[in-house]
Amino acid sequence: MKNELEFRGVSKNFPGVKALSKVSFRIGHGEIHGLIGANGAGKSTLMKVLGGIHKASEGEVIINGVAVNFQSPIEAINGGIAIIHQELQLVPEQSVAENIFLGRFPTKGGVIDWPAMNHQAQLQLDKLGLTFAPTDKVNTLSMGQQQMVEIAKALILNANIIALDEPTSSLSAAETATLFA
Repeated sequence: MKNELEFRGVSKNFPGVKALSKVSFRIGHGEIHGLIGANGAGKSTLMKVLGGIHKASEGEVIINGVAVNFQSPIEAINGGIAIIHQELQLVPEQSVAENIFLGRFPTKGGVIDWPAMNHQAQLQLDKLGLTFAPTDKVNTLSMGQQQMVEIAKALILNANIIALDEPTSSLSAAETATLFA
């Protein structure tokens, strides 16, 4: 059971609102699934339960046969989960590389290793077929390009499970094709 994800009877209640009601499904290693539903159906809430932002009111999230209960997004990241949220979580005044490595800057001798960071970011941008530079400021990029920075940020974690919340909502047709490739 390598990199299997299962939601077993997951519910999430907020005051006066039942956002999720006994959601159950399994995703096997190498599988890609899409959740389809109307606005307010709970898709983003389910992602936030997986990513340690919300705690399920009941049910279990099981990864590789083990129930997990991430208490924070950092715990989820350390548990091999990468969530690409619908709302961009970038610092516009910083560079692409700084955003990709936000909170995880490579260091050398206790100082940020700028050449290594820019090199590693460039490798990730090349993998995604992106033509902007790691030194470009995020606020100079289009919304679609900024979404691709979010994707690069998640992919560089080498996560075992990547969940994307409406990843194509701000992408062009070409950028969507790149993402799916």
